Amino acid sequence: MSALSRDDVAHVAMLARIQLTDAELDRLAGQLDQIVGWVGQVNEVAADDVPPMSHPLPLTNVTRPDEVRPSLTAEQALANAPEAELDRFSVPRILDED
Repeated sequence: MSALSRDDVAHVAMLARIQLTDAELDRLAGQLDQIVGWVGQVNEVAADDVPPMSHPLPLTNVTRPDEVRPSLTAEQALANAPEAELDRFSVPRILDED
């Protein structure tokens, strides 16, 4: 891989709208070049027979079956509401329509 130049870092900083001093550009050029080199090393080690993964440990989502169970009726849920309208809680408007 080719080394990242100071101009490359300045271009990326300009695209990201980040203002960097000359010293920061010089320092970041070396650091980003090292990072790109390390990513290249990982790519060399990655084998085609290893499937891509999002996490190093297997994760399973713990869910329960979706079962219909008794619940409150609309009247019961709205019984103590300060205001209700059309079987819904009525709340004050916080945003104006413009």
